[in-house]
Amino acid sequence: MTEAEIEGAENARLDAVVLRLDRRANYKGFPYDRFDQMSGTIAKRHIIKGVFARGETSAWIAPPGGMKSALMASAAISVASGADWFDKRNKERCGVVYFALERADLVKRRLEAHKIRLNLPDLPIVVVKAAVNFGAAETVGRVIETIREIEAEYNCPAGLVIFDTFAKLIAAAGLDEDKAKDQGLIFSRVQQLKTATDVHVALVGHTGKNVERGARGSNAILGDVDMMVEISGDIIRTVTVTKANDAPEGPLFSFKSDIHEFGVDDDGDPETVNIVSEDTVSTQTAKPGEPKLPGNERTMFAILHDAGRNGLPLEEWNADAGIGTKRRAYLVEARLGLKKKGLVMELGDRWMVNHS
Repeated sequence: MTEAEIEGAENARLDAVVLRLDRRANYKGFPYDRFDQMSGTIAKRHIIKGVFARGETSAWIAPPGGMKSALMASAAISVASGADWFDKRNKERCGVVYFALERADLVKRRLEAHKIRLNLPDLPIVVVKAAVNFGAAETVGRVIETIREIEAEYNCPAGLVIFDTFAKLIAAAGLDEDKAKDQGLIFSRVQQLKTATDVHVALVGHTGKNVERGARGSNAILGDVDMMVEISGDIIRTVTVTKANDAPEGPLFSFKSDIHEFGVDDDGDPETVNIVSEDTVSTQTAKPGEPKLPGNERTMFAILHDAGRNGLPLEEWNADAGIGTKRRAYLVEARLGLKKKGLVMELGDRWMVNHS
């Protein structure tokens, strides 16, 4: 092609682009992205890499007393301060809006404990303790407006929105967490919220009576979240991804709890709160070829596998697992489950992985 022909072709292409944009300005349908515009969506926009990403939803579930809310308080501190979280890299310091739909004062005590321990300045974190009725369409707009006001106050974009708990979020709308259609309505509101604000929404929830069956209520939640995370264990708690759209499943990290003492009250009794410890705990990751097991069995198998061919005495195995100190039945059940599967064996006073 001659230089004139090349210039003419380029001008024709630019004319077509301008014409297309003019036409789109008058479109009345839903907005869309063209095939040739999709390359910019390849990279996920992480807040905490591998955990929280903008425009996504995660669910964090555990039995009552499982430290799920304490873990979210710890996450809020890391997101808002720009610090890494359990060796997961912080990619964007941003604001956190914590909707404490139950026990808001406990949430605030935990945040204050972290502030004191880490000698933190003011951070872009707020706690909202009002009931949020997502059954009413106008509530989404009010939540969005709250986020915008907080962003303006701190001059910082919001990145993480926590609803604690999912059960209270559903109950406030007069809905039933056992019904898929009721969960669907709540998640449609969550999607509206994410579309308008581009935040990550973290939902705090409960496991059912049978812990191994995952989240309480309808299993429709599995189809609505980008990541499902379960917290198991007693003294040492393991955080495990049990479902993810585009991330590996398996253990994320382990942690311990700690008691923070504020001082004493008027009667001389200590004022304390249970928080996530800053101490590092080795993650008990599964080894290649290990079987997929329920939470407590997975933890105990990993400990015994790490001990090597000599295994461990029963009491040492129990102590390392940290599961049975308060709920000894869990430990016995997990050990018998592993033995029944032929994965571990007892030899004298020691237990070891069955490598046969």
